[in-house]
Amino acid sequence: MDLHTITSPSFLKELNQKQLAELSEDIRQFLVENLSKTGGHIGPNLGVVELTLALHRVFDSPSDKFIWDVGHQSYVHKILTGRASQFDTLRQFKGLCGFPKRNESDHDVWETGHSSTSLSAAMGMAAARDIKKSKNHVIPIIGDGALTGGMALEALNHIGHEQTNMIVVLNDNEMSIAPNVGALHNVLGRLRTAGKYNKAKDDLEYLMKKIPAVGGKLAATAERVKDSLKYLLVSGVFFEELGFTYLGPIDGHDMEDLESNLQYAKKVEGPVLLHVITKKGKGFLPAEQDRIGTWHGTGPYKMETGDLVKSSSKAPSWSGLVAETVRKIARQDERVVAITPAMPVGSKLEGFASEFPERMFDVGIAEQHATTMAAGLATQDMKPFLAIYSTFLQRAYDQVVHDICRQNLNVFIGIDRSGLVGADGETHQGVFDIAFLRHLPNMVIMMPKDENEGQHMVKTAIDYDGGPIALRYPRGNGLGVEMDTELQALPIGSWEVLEQGTDAVILTFGTTIPMALKAAADLREQGIKAEVVNARFIKPMDSQMLHSIFQRKLPVVTIEEAVLQGGFGSAVLEFAHDHYYTDSVVERLGIPDQFIEHGDVSKLMDEIDLNSDRVVQVIKKHIQPEVKAGYKAL
Repeated sequence: MDLHTITSPSFLKELNQKQLAELSEDIRQFLVENLSKTGGHIGPNLGVVELTLALHRVFDSPSDKFIWDVGHQSYVHKILTGRASQFDTLRQFKGLCGFPKRNESDHDVWETGHSSTSLSAAMGMAAARDIKKSKNHVIPIIGDGALTGGMALEALNHIGHEQTNMIVVLNDNEMSIAPNVGALHNVLGRLRTAGKYNKAKDDLEYLMKKIPAVGGKLAATAERVKDSLKYLLVSGVFFEELGFTYLGPIDGHDMEDLESNLQYAKKVEGPVLLHVITKKGKGFLPAEQDRIGTWHGTGPYKMETGDLVKSSSKAPSWSGLVAETVRKIARQDERVVAITPAMPVGSKLEGFASEFPERMFDVGIAEQHATTMAAGLATQDMKPFLAIYSTFLQRAYDQVVHDICRQNLNVFIGIDRSGLVGADGETHQGVFDIAFLRHLPNMVIMMPKDENEGQHMVKTAIDYDGGPIALRYPRGNGLGVEMDTELQALPIGSWEVLEQGTDAVILTFGTTIPMALKAAADLREQGIKAEVVNARFIKPMDSQMLHSIFQRKLPVVTIEEAVLQGGFGSAVLEFAHDHYYTDSVVERLGIPDQFIEHGDVSKLMDEIDLNSDRVVQVIKKHIQPEVKAGYKAL
């Protein structure tokens, strides 16, 4: 079938099982071919083809609400709702978003990107439906990994308590971004092996009906027997105890079984949990065989072999550099432990886990727990390294404030994917962490100019005993600079001048240093000498250098790949104000007050006018006209 001709999922209701099987294969082939060029979340989507078809056959979107938890498994849904022709632009600048997007389609009713939100959103939609006395269905689809998130458990508890009409589809592929951990994962494992529970229960109920009722005693005994059988066959009966009608587990690739169970679920009063077993990566052997999360989301790959198209950079990845430096120090310091909320692969902690299994903790999708656990470790004189993406650190803000900073504990937070990350877009851009950390008492924030300085900052963080310290580092690879063999701790709050200048000063750090150096070179050709400072400590700042700069009364430009409001530039302005440098000019360049969509990072930077040309323009604007004229005469 030509998937580009699909405009609405309604046609599915007319297909027979043979046609549905053919359509499933066509969709898988389409995904494998297209994602080999653009990259994307291939594993999750190959696993939900039949499930998505069944949902659209049984329900009527967008009247019935599908809420895809995380959302990286919504590609099939996008195809069935008329967006196949846009897949050559997937996750590209101005192209199709890799997550549900409300302005793309009426069928996308909730925008996701972070896990464990679907059930709470579904409860809100169901409550609104009931208030309005509408009759539509609300169907959140959540993975077994996302179910470990605190929000998901809170929502399950509330939904079960309210006995809200809702069908929760648990897409259980035994594999999220990394192998799942935790007791709940073990509960699901037992449920997977208890597929005969419902049939055994039904058979027992049938037999009991054949027994003549002899007073209430036999009836009560029969109920106890039923309950005993339930606990014997399904250890814990977790979902039923929460108030859900549990259906499953069922084969998530059997269309007839899926449809019959979904039709049954529609008739049940109160909340239903449909436990669906799927195979992540189904239909593409490299993704099917993946056990560590490589094929959860990838860049382009060779469709014929499954080989990933790797970066040409010879420099180490930032995540790998930080993780391996922590590992190196851990060999001499037994206090060092590593914690990650379900991102051991992304944060490149596999080596640490292999060498120090007893000092490595993957807590699952539980950012708040990871953060407070790090605090607990720090109270016992350990040196916890919390490896967490900037976008996911947002979810643990209260724990950073209340449990780490308030107690001034020695927790080393590795803020991975700081700055713009590109293809994953709005939900994953790491641009808010400076603004939400900078104002916290006791917090130190730093970001290196290159990987050599980065390894020294890891040493700085682990040696530091003054409280919490955060190291920001971007997605991707370093610059390929020469690496020192001996690690050295940097003086906290120290900056360095990278290029001397007499006419203006550029203050920046991390990924925007090359931009500043390029601007300085361009200005030099025009006779303007701009000083470039590596402001590597965002907090505390180098107050001695700042006093020197402002006393020279030079125009100051700050650059940051982070939000302007409350960011580094704001801190420089505050310094000028607090020390009465009222005649100083400070221009701030950074991320404006908007969410930045997906696309190539360089294109995104140009889109928001954050580049070396803008730096040159801003500095020239503040050089006195007579001075500029004099320079031109040189």
